[in-house]
Amino acid sequence: MKTDFDKIQVLNKLVAHYGIQNWWEDNNRIKDWVSMILIQQTTEKNAKRAIANLSGFLTVNQLLEMEIEALQDRIRPAGFYRQKSIYIKELIHWYDQHGQNLEKFSEFSTPELRKKLLSIKGVGPETADAMLLYIFERNVFIANTYAIRLFNRLGFGDYKTYAALRKDFNHLTEGVPHELCKEWHAAIDVHGKAFTSSKGTLDEAWLISHL
Repeated sequence: MKTDFDKIQVLNKLVAHYGIQNWWEDNNRIKDWVSMILIQQTTEKNAKRAIANLSGFLTVNQLLEMEIEALQDRIRPAGFYRQKSIYIKELIHWYDQHGQNLEKFSEFSTPELRKKLLSIKGVGPETADAMLLYIFERNVFIANTYAIRLFNRLGFGDYKTYAALRKDFNHLTEGVPHELCKEWHAAIDVHGKAFTSSKGTLDEAWLISHL
């Protein structure tokens, strides 16, 4: 039976192999936050095109004041632009209602804050966890499709849902440096894309050679 130690070993091997990614580290936190909506159901390339179109308009007040049609035009490259424009408006309005101050959220526990994020239209479990990890600097495990497929292939279980994998892995983040938590997620995604590009031929034996 594979243990928590084995899981952590795999995660740390991935980080060591792929290196530090430093994802979602823009000085403008609103830019990264909006990007988390834009990246949904599209490629990184398309999301970057959309966020580039918003350059010069990435403040809370500017996004609140922007007409919905203008926002849709700018984010069109990301696809589902009508839905995403509503999601962005909802997110920014929610943040504005909370005083436009990230530090104010420190009074909430991570489960409480996650519940609040999930109440925002367009924010599902994966997006909420990404926001917790990168915007609010909370230690959480993002149990996305890449993570599910990886740990299924490595024999850690037969995970079929985000919630199932998160239940078995989220506690691993307790007491771990926050920067490492972020890199676990990044390394899983980088590896997942490499595995997909290899059409399933990428060697993964080295990840469990210690077991």
